[in-house]
Amino acid sequence: MTIEFNLFAPRNEAVELIGSFSDWQGVPMEKDEIGFFRIHLELEDGDYQYKFRIKHQNQWIETNDPYMTEMDRKTQNGIVHIKEGQRILDTFIWQHDDRFLPDNRDLVLYEMHIADFCSADPSDPTKFKQALEKLDYLSELGINAIALMPITEYAGDYRWGYMPQHFFALESSYGKPADFKSFVDECHARGIRVFIDCIFNHTHEESPLLLIDRDYWYYHDRHYPEDDANYWGPELSYENYDPDRDIRPTWNYVNAIVQFWTHEYHIDGIRYDAVRQIANDEFFGWLFDQVQVPKPFFHIAEHIPDSSEICKPQGVFDACWHESFRYFLTDLLIGKDIDFNEFKSAIAAQPQGYAGATSVINYLATHDREHMIVELQDAGISDFDRIKLGAMIQFTALGIPMLWMGDEFGQDTYKTETTTEPNPLDWSLLQKNQPLFDFYKRLIALRHEKSSLRSDNLEFFHENGKVLAYVRWNEAGERVVVVANFSDQDFENYAIDHFPADGTWTNWSDGQEVDPSAIDLPSFSAKILLQ
Repeated sequence: MTIEFNLFAPRNEAVELIGSFSDWQGVPMEKDEIGFFRIHLELEDGDYQYKFRIKHQNQWIETNDPYMTEMDRKTQNGIVHIKEGQRILDTFIWQHDDRFLPDNRDLVLYEMHIADFCSADPSDPTKFKQALEKLDYLSELGINAIALMPITEYAGDYRWGYMPQHFFALESSYGKPADFKSFVDECHARGIRVFIDCIFNHTHEESPLLLIDRDYWYYHDRHYPEDDANYWGPELSYENYDPDRDIRPTWNYVNAIVQFWTHEYHIDGIRYDAVRQIANDEFFGWLFDQVQVPKPFFHIAEHIPDSSEICKPQGVFDACWHESFRYFLTDLLIGKDIDFNEFKSAIAAQPQGYAGATSVINYLATHDREHMIVELQDAGISDFDRIKLGAMIQFTALGIPMLWMGDEFGQDTYKTETTTEPNPLDWSLLQKNQPLFDFYKRLIALRHEKSSLRSDNLEFFHENGKVLAYVRWNEAGERVVVVANFSDQDFENYAIDHFPADGTWTNWSDGQEVDPSAIDLPSFSAKILLQ
């Protein structure tokens, strides 16, 4: 059968195809008027390895295909599978595409680094299979969306993944493409959506595009020469325009990446890294218009500091990570004095300019931040009460809650100093800290049960020192009240004035009836009251 190989390299002088189908001898490729080097080979069904040998500025280099979809871990070559005369990725058959998936408003996210979640040997390429075996655990916890840290091919066997090398290839130390598809399919079977983390700001120094023609795809120098702290590697240029072909090459390349992962792997959303550094709303708006899928999808920005201007309706993203929420809440939990008005704005989100509950992702910790238990221990606080207080605010504030893996059972390791050091979850803590897991499980269930906690409605009605109360409600008249004491003082028979409604109220934690005019509020605690 005739199989085509092609490479878009408009400014390169020559390209040769080398691979196991030709005993690794260079096969010259012909360049067309558009800038593609092409070759057609007669290949039998089977698996082949390949690379390109490229001439640029009178120098020859070898590199992988920028569109390579699978890499051989031993040889570092691209892999091509031929079946019935066609190039295929695998023969996986999806089983659960017809399953209901929750809307963005109804999500509870779980951020996961696949290697550390599995606590596996970094070189063991069965991590997606291991993670699949823990999906029932996540279902029991109640999460309905997994936010994976980067899963594309990177250098070596262990990294966080934020230095991408091959954008279309799954990280080979995690498993085969069919392994990830099975993971996604089984997530969908349980009503769990799967998001991936994409890094389109920068790449590894050995990225194929950089080796092929740096100045065509990248900024020649740094995008922001004055900002050393936020430079992580060669930066893709979204300003480069090719007048001969009337294209912005990087736009087209990134769109191809997003389309591939969306359609080949059936993902349900993307978290875009370093949006502030890319700083190109026109590109992102165009990109999102290209993503057409018949199911809920979520475009989430990592923009530090967070900004409502990047989210709809001012901007183009559906939501952004809500760093200010964590910032103010962390300081309160460790006993610092803060501007309470700023904190209230972060809880309600809309005073910060956000449109509603789907505009922000609220968290106590992420891969970039310490677990809250670590923050507290560093401040000399060693119990779970303040973690529970923070979680109660997180799950009742306006926005989408996200757990960083291990939050639910008290993972207490510091984040590593480098992104190449394994930091596996300590699963023995699940049994040791079972009450904390049960608390999170009940809190998540409450959020799923009460649509008022997923609405755009939040109003503060009481503030006295560091005691704060707010109400969430829906249009059907359901109300949930949260009363929080962020002081180190215990209050007995505390009276909450301006209570939002008469009637019988019960304490969520124990089901006991509560008199709003005489509530006991221990220091650093909260009560969720249900009508």
